[in-house]
Amino acid sequence: MSSGPGSLSHLRVIDASRVLGGPYAGQVLVDHGADVIKIEPPDGDETRGWGPPFLDGTASYFLGLN
Repeated sequence: MSSGPGSLSHLRVIDASRVLGGPYAGQVLVDHGADVIKIEPPDGDETRGWGPPFLDGTASYFLGLN
């Protein structure tokens, strides 16, 4: 069953946040229909390297939140 467009479907957000709180907030906005464009440094979000443990070179911290 589809619930239709979210209440924030009219918004486009630029997300330049990092680590935990900011990206989580961006995910909540997506969950409510916003179009979120995440901007990261050239090497990606720093949490990709936080670990161990790693799965295919990616930190479990990053995978658990993304």
